[in-house]
Amino acid sequence: MKVVATEKAPKALGPYSQGYVYNGVLYSAGQIAIDPAVNDVVATTIEEQTEQVCRNLGEVLKEAGTDFDHVLKTTCFLADMGDFAAFNEVYGRYFTSKPARSCVAVKTLPKGVLCEVEVIAAVE
Repeated sequence: MKVVATEKAPKALGPYSQGYVYNGVLYSAGQIAIDPAVNDVVATTIEEQTEQVCRNLGEVLKEAGTDFDHVLKTTCFLADMGDFAAFNEVYGRYFTSKPARSCVAVKTLPKGVLCEVEVIAAVE
């Protein structure tokens, strides 16, 4: 197993890793809209937060040796299902290969963010 860790994505908020690669597959932790440059949430809208989440995931994917085109599955958490369309608009620009996905509304997310996304991706 290989631990995935990059300074270009937010540090873990608890006792977990940004991701692991095992048998050619990346399993990422959920990413929220923390800007790693300031280690805090700066974005306020669902669109801005989704962009930051995707940038963070991109850095984790890159560190693992893969990219968005190799994502097999995502799990998406929204604080408000009313943000579904706006979330999809941004999400769709990054996940152009249309991986399998689950998307659910949750009561609350860490730091009061509006969305969180985790990925499973092939690493070649």
